[in-house]
Amino acid sequence: MTDGTGLRVAIAHDYLTQRGGAEKVVLAMARAFPDAPIYTTLFEPSTTFPEFSDLDVRPSRLNRIGFLRKNHRAALPLLPFASSSIEVDADVVLTSTSGWAHGFHTSGRKLVYCYSPARWLYESQMYLGEARSPLKRAALKTLSAPLRTWDQRAALSADRYLAISTVVKQRITDAYGIESTVLPAPFTVETATPESIPEADAFLSGSGYYLCISRLLPYKNVDKVMAAFAGTDRKLIVVGRGPEADRLRKLKSDNVLMLSDLTSGQMTWLYQGCNGLIAASYEDYGLTPIEAGFHGKPSAVLHWGGFLDTVEEGVSGVYFDQPQPDSIRDAVTILERTTWEPLKIKAHVEQFNEERFAAELHAAVSEMYTENMERAAS
Repeated sequence: MTDGTGLRVAIAHDYLTQRGGAEKVVLAMARAFPDAPIYTTLFEPSTTFPEFSDLDVRPSRLNRIGFLRKNHRAALPLLPFASSSIEVDADVVLTSTSGWAHGFHTSGRKLVYCYSPARWLYESQMYLGEARSPLKRAALKTLSAPLRTWDQRAALSADRYLAISTVVKQRITDAYGIESTVLPAPFTVETATPESIPEADAFLSGSGYYLCISRLLPYKNVDKVMAAFAGTDRKLIVVGRGPEADRLRKLKSDNVLMLSDLTSGQMTWLYQGCNGLIAASYEDYGLTPIEAGFHGKPSAVLHWGGFLDTVEEGVSGVYFDQPQPDSIRDAVTILERTTWEPLKIKAHVEQFNEERFAAELHAAVSEMYTENMERAAS
């Protein structure tokens, strides 16, 4: 729990039940502070990254309910109570959150790394998207007032905020009136040996393909990406899981393959073999184009949010203005007509490496600890 200087550091995260960009950031935090325990509301080893099974993860009592570990969205009414029940004894708590971990009680100082203020409270229309149901609308309407009160109080308990991107920095100011510093998230270098996927091999039959890697949620607009490929001779592989999965399977055309729960080796194989990455989501941070860029692959992404920080037009990718099939299709055509230089793409993404991220985290944690010691001594 100490970093060798007597400083006790802990990590906090909303819930560890998925394989997404936020969970990759938590793993990077754990590598930066290898002795830090990880506090969370829910932990399901089978549906998040396997590396967490080797770490000191300390979930709340809510974790005893197996159904909620597999369906964390159903736990929403209980998460404020679970979050408020967690006590973290550390000098500095590095808090990774988009809604819950900033409400954990801490004995020391709280440094929040924010992916976004809670979408379901401040951007509910975008969060629910076209698939919003009367039941979901009613639940949010009933819960939003008390949840917002809890969320505002949790935010004000922090000593300092770090924002994952420029758009999130502004969102933190709008939601909480708090100033923050932008610290881009790192990409994870996949060192696993490429591992082919028999299902994908059969689907591709030697032809080229594009990747769309995303949680299957309404605001990710995966359906719009799939529609952009329908009726063309291009092939698309969608990687991800989420509540939209069944609906998307019914919509997909024969030139679209859906996969989930892949190994690091399989992901490396997909990135190395693809023509490029497509992302039409309203992202707080554009992580997947960075990962594609590490392999020298360009991206076609929505001109919005976090992608504006991570994609350099003409160097590592192209933008489209609307998450609509025609706009996406046109961007893919531009992607195909452009001569890309893999070395320049790789050089662009080096600014997002994990070493820089870890160094800035260490500096922020040390600064907070020093301030705390000086206050105690005065």
